[in-house]
Amino acid sequence: MRKGNRFTKSLCLTAALTLGLMGCGNKSPLDPGDPVSLTVWHYYNGSQQAAFDELVEEFNDTVGREKGIYVQGYSQGSVSDLETAVRDAINGKVGADAMPDLFSSYADTAYEIEQAGALANLSDYLTEEERAAYVDSYMEEGCIAADGSLRIFPTAKSTEIMMLNKTDWEPFAAATGVSLEELETIEGVVAVAKAYYEWTDNQTPDVPGDGRAFYGRDAVANYFIIGMQQLGVEIFQVENGQLTLNMPKEQLHRLWENYYVPMVKGYFGAYGSFRSDDVKTGELLAYTGSTSSAMYFPSQVEAENDSYAIDYIVMPAPIFQGGRHYAVQQGAGMVVSKSDEKHEYAAVEFLKWFTEAENNLRFGCVAGYLPVRKDAGSAEKLDQVIAQQELEVAPKTYDCLTAVFGEMDDMTLYTNKSFPNGSAARKVLEYHLADKAAADREAVVAALGQGISLEEAAAEYVTEAAFEAWYEDFCQALEMAAGNQR
Repeated sequence: MRKGNRFTKSLCLTAALTLGLMGCGNKSPLDPGDPVSLTVWHYYNGSQQAAFDELVEEFNDTVGREKGIYVQGYSQGSVSDLETAVRDAINGKVGADAMPDLFSSYADTAYEIEQAGALANLSDYLTEEERAAYVDSYMEEGCIAADGSLRIFPTAKSTEIMMLNKTDWEPFAAATGVSLEELETIEGVVAVAKAYYEWTDNQTPDVPGDGRAFYGRDAVANYFIIGMQQLGVEIFQVENGQLTLNMPKEQLHRLWENYYVPMVKGYFGAYGSFRSDDVKTGELLAYTGSTSSAMYFPSQVEAENDSYAIDYIVMPAPIFQGGRHYAVQQGAGMVVSKSDEKHEYAAVEFLKWFTEAENNLRFGCVAGYLPVRKDAGSAEKLDQVIAQQELEVAPKTYDCLTAVFGEMDDMTLYTNKSFPNGSAARKVLEYHLADKAAADREAVVAALGQGISLEEAAAEYVTEAAFEAWYEDFCQALEMAAGNQR
């Protein structure tokens, strides 16, 4: 994973050298005869929770027993539920539980809690050698304190991939001559999606305008952040805690024409809660989503009047033609509540054990997450752990992880730095264009129902004037959400 070195030089390493290693150089404050009890809040459910609980139990029976640490994990439901529970605990809301010793957190939420002074400085408990064992960009993401010290311990990460319904792709490709290579670029995906819409529309010549969408994507905010990065623009540029919004018209026009326009015309679609749901109902053939979504890619299509098994293809997420090969770095880490040296030390000991290559890959095999240590990020290491631990790994998850490992040397992982109002700004990226596209698509569908052609029905929505109007509204919404004003 050498591409992590392309990131901005990590403040975290510098800060740790400056601040010294207060905790890790000292004698352990733990006493096996008087174990420390740690509470962990997370958002894992189903198989992910079962995998986490199994690892926690193993830790308690081995390293935890030896060192005097006992860990108890509790799922708070969804990410939103977890964030609410943490905020209630910090604010002392009536009926709220006490703050846990550790909890899962995304960077924006952790930044907010760090501003309240509630997070432990994890740099105090890691040596330089220990920090160097982790992927550089993962550690840098966790250095959200004003002095550059570590607050978020990387535990599991993900990026984006494309997944394709191979079974329904093959007859379409055979009939039209499209190829998988065309799906390597975003512009190629748009062209293929147009061809698919027309091909499906022509199958019912007596019902014009009933072509089907080919592609969709989860996390439209990632499309903006990573798409702009591929085009040479950091949309959220943060230096010394100060945010600069970069919203050049030329690059945003490319994003608009390669998402909004195909959405309005019906070449792209978004129907269920996630795009894997849309593949399951047969409304889409392909989508871009998180590596952790691979386990949800359906094994069969369950259309209204038909049901049949499908195979799949895992591909790299498409990038803009001529763009730099950036991919999103995402996934919550673990933060430690500020308390006392004994609890903080114990929490970091658990996190170091959890992220050892073998343990982290065991969790990733189930959850679809990437390991966080440099010595764990290869298909060879994954195969070794599977063989040694005699693990049963879902083929889709295995293929997804190995596909990403194979791309690591050619991609640069990126995540924007945290800043005040970061969550609100990201919501603008997530919903502003997507909601408009959905509403305008409904109007186009209504026009199609009246016998108007697709080109005529969509014409008013895809003009330069329409883009200009959206662009002005988008910039204003983003500036307001970020607390900036033009």
